[in-house]
Amino acid sequence: MMHIPSLALALIKKYEGFSNKVYICPAGYKTIGYGHLIKSKDKVGDYLSRAEAEELLQNDIIFYAMAVMQLIKVPLTEMQFAALISFTFNLGSAALERSTLRQKINRFEYNWAAEEFLKWVFAGGVRLSGLVKRREEERAVFLACGLQINH
Repeated sequence: MMHIPSLALALIKKYEGFSNKVYICPAGYKTIGYGHLIKSKDKVGDYLSRAEAEELLQNDIIFYAMAVMQLIKVPLTEMQFAALISFTFNLGSAALERSTLRQKINRFEYNWAAEEFLKWVFAGGVRLSGLVKRREEERAVFLACGLQINH
């Protein structure tokens, strides 16, 4: 079983918030629960209980944690892993894959990589204060000391 840092879950919940009904996120996607992007194959109604949202979040976070583990080829601390899960949950694995953030991490340039978080603050071409706060916190978490994990 994969270890998901509790801090990753806390960051996602803090910045995604909870909505029991479908809404359109700032990037223009149909969303519900804790930032769950509704896909055509999803069997999600217009309303969701908190328990249903928690289940979706658990599945989503495992998906994004696995994406981080596949894309990052160097050791990460638990804090770095948590920050990258939150980042990838919010932006998608394709964004992490094509990012300079990933390239710098994979070159062991952890401190330089941390600065890359701050570039990802736009949705629909608009700089959002909520994304600025989220990226600042993800950056701070990424730079914090934490326990080593294997992946």
